[in-house]
Amino acid sequence: MPFANRLLDRPWPEDLPATLDALAEPLARLGVRNIECVASDFGSQARGKVLSRQRFIDEAGCRLPSVVFGTTVSGGEPAEVFARLIPKTYPDLALVPDLATLVPQPFAEQQLSVICDLQGRVASPLGAGEVDLAGLGPRTLLKRALALLDAQGWQATVAPELEFFLFAPWPGHGPLRAAGSPTAASVHEPRNELYGAERSSLFAPYFDALWRACEAQRIPITGFAHESARSQYEVNFAPGAPLAQADAVWRFKRLARELALRLGFVASFMAKPELDDVGTGLHWHLSLASGGRNLMTADDGGEAPALRQAIAGLQALAPAGLALLAPHANSFVRMHRPDAAPATADWGYDNRSVGLRIPASSPANRRIEVRLPGGDANPYLALAWMLAGVHHGLTQQLQPAPPVTGVARAAGNPLALPPSLAAALDALDALPAAVFDDAFKTAYRAIKRHELAERAACADPHAQWDLALLLHNA
Repeated sequence: MPFANRLLDRPWPEDLPATLDALAEPLARLGVRNIECVASDFGSQARGKVLSRQRFIDEAGCRLPSVVFGTTVSGGEPAEVFARLIPKTYPDLALVPDLATLVPQPFAEQQLSVICDLQGRVASPLGAGEVDLAGLGPRTLLKRALALLDAQGWQATVAPELEFFLFAPWPGHGPLRAAGSPTAASVHEPRNELYGAERSSLFAPYFDALWRACEAQRIPITGFAHESARSQYEVNFAPGAPLAQADAVWRFKRLARELALRLGFVASFMAKPELDDVGTGLHWHLSLASGGRNLMTADDGGEAPALRQAIAGLQALAPAGLALLAPHANSFVRMHRPDAAPATADWGYDNRSVGLRIPASSPANRRIEVRLPGGDANPYLALAWMLAGVHHGLTQQLQPAPPVTGVARAAGNPLALPPSLAAALDALDALPAAVFDDAFKTAYRAIKRHELAERAACADPHAQWDLALLLHNA
């Protein structure tokens, strides 16, 4: 598929200046006309503006009304957010660009895109001083978690595996259909073709274009395959630093959705679009190092204490963290099939029924696969929780229960995860305040409770709320 942006037709320079003032000349020379400034909301949607090149440089980013980051996926405005955090005057937040993330925007001519962080302090509606609204930016929370590791001299490396579905456009009623191929639109997948190379090949125009767009935006995908549900695919990413990987997953989800719509079908990261099939996961392989040495491996090549301490820290924060890893009521439907999605925070060796799996690996590559997040989870929030959990486990020298050798069961299990989003939200305060401050917890809990109330008012919640709002927006 040809892209509108001819900037993709040339190698993108990797030595652009790191300051706004110095960017003006090279951007003009490259033929850049506009820059899109975007930031992630809690639901992984990109919020922002497109500015001319000169206005972007003059204003050092852009500003948006604070209400943008206090609304639900349906556009609702929870009363608690505006009673406690955001005044009804809707003062602005600044979107401050991270120039290291400046890349071509494939679908707009002569346009770049840059990821921004939120900055802004507002007067509390309660008259209790100022409220720092930076915590409404998921990327900021991940940076706070990374600062905890940096203070200990630790460096995390993560490699995500992200699943998604390709569907025909949903008319607003009836069952979902597998997408027709760009090369044979009338051909739909009648049954699950697990790891079907022929089915994947029919979508070559889509994946070829997606790969090219990923290369342009420095998204390190390494491969894809048909997964374990009808019309489901998985994309793998090369290992990398957490902030860059969260940026990559966030950008990938947007590219996958936009490209699919332009080709006449739907790419969805909804956790459980089809009630009688498996759901969508976002698994993270996580390792921790200090001075270039894997902290999870001892000098003799065996397990180091840090491995089990990290597991125990993730287990300790799992009940509260589940509200981030499973952000919708639909996310919990996915967990009703624990053979395909873990329902406990158990751990084990090469055991896919547990939430925390230790894959078979060499000592140098020893790691934890965190299998709890759904594909609808915000990657910044998921990683912020993971790193906070690892930090908690190592600094407190926690110890987990013994590993599970069979299939993990939720019934009667002390490590069973909360059974609903409402229950997980009740546990949210257990998240460490050094990463997840009161502004975040207030806004997140209010937004999610507002969404739960909206969904509960529907006669058919799955069709009228889940599919209507999450099919395109998860």
